[in-house]
Amino acid sequence: MTTPIHGLCDPKFEAVKAAFESNFTKYADVGASVAVTYEGKFVVDLWGGHLDTGDPWREDTIINVYSSTKTMAALSLLLLADRGEVDLYAPASKYWPEFAQNGKAGVEVRHFLSHSAGLPGLDEPVTGDALYDWEWMTGALARQAPWWAPGTQSGYHAVTQGHLIGEIVRRVTGQTIGNFFRREIAEPLGADFHIGTPVAAEPRIANLIPPPQAIATPDDGSIGSRTFANPRADVAATRTRAWRTAELPAVNGHGNARSIVRIQTAMANGGSAFGKTLVSEAGARRIFDKQTEGEDLVLGVPIVFGMGYGLSTPDFPMGPSERIAYWGGYGGSTVVVDPDARLCVSYVMNRMEGGLLGDRRGFRLLQAAYASVAA
Repeated sequence: MTTPIHGLCDPKFEAVKAAFESNFTKYADVGASVAVTYEGKFVVDLWGGHLDTGDPWREDTIINVYSSTKTMAALSLLLLADRGEVDLYAPASKYWPEFAQNGKAGVEVRHFLSHSAGLPGLDEPVTGDALYDWEWMTGALARQAPWWAPGTQSGYHAVTQGHLIGEIVRRVTGQTIGNFFRREIAEPLGADFHIGTPVAAEPRIANLIPPPQAIATPDDGSIGSRTFANPRADVAATRTRAWRTAELPAVNGHGNARSIVRIQTAMANGGSAFGKTLVSEAGARRIFDKQTEGEDLVLGVPIVFGMGYGLSTPDFPMGPSERIAYWGGYGGSTVVVDPDARLCVSYVMNRMEGGLLGDRRGFRLLQAAYASVAA
């Protein structure tokens, strides 16, 4: 049975709508949204399917997008750098003096953006509600010794990156990153995306449907296993109010494809979107400053990181353009920024697959968007 699809689609981008529809019939999507801007304008804004309750996925449905949130945290820090309030090449301890403990005096702010600070997990056990306790988490990160020489290699900071970035934002602005992001980015752009979701939005939040298999974390003492073991970010927790209202800037942003694209479109269009200038053209280009290249110590696959985003490479191409920045969230959500094509694409869903960096559903939509541009 065909799933009704709602929203807008420019005729030039009908291939995206067709791919979105087939995600439901061929790839078992349950509820989802997809959005595309081209040359700064929405050409696709579609949603369809239903929630785990059976209620329809609506225009204003939002959901936890896991690590697609990282692009929002990164953008918050890049905005401060563009304003001259943060030097990305300065030691993090310039803004956060306590961070210099335990061999971290030389760790630079940019290492947070490129997952190369050596702090993807913690040795101190994160128990009870400690994950939601900002002071405890940032204190533990300040005390933590790096697991490898900072700046030499990436190792995906799955949960901790948000606290590292967020503490720099807090020290510089006096605001939590959730408040700073809301006031300086989400509200000016009219984007329904939240880091620390207000209780008033609770009726609109869809539940994630866990993947068939959780992330495998063998207890072998490797950096990867230690990263995912402590702190843990279990899917079951995403249904709780404690998770939803906390500020976990690496993993608990709530939004949909439209709100992600509404924000990230600026990075595909010289720093401006929808009549608002978020950062300068140089600030927007900064995401492509290559920081690390090689096999990631946590993910075990080759990745090139720029400032806060993964970068497309000939060995791992996201599309035909030379400059493409991207990231994705556990379960399948994705965001792609292409300033060469002036294209921005996002996919958000409730039925999770087991991957950490998106899956074929989002990639099919991205391919359809590029095919539409080329047609």
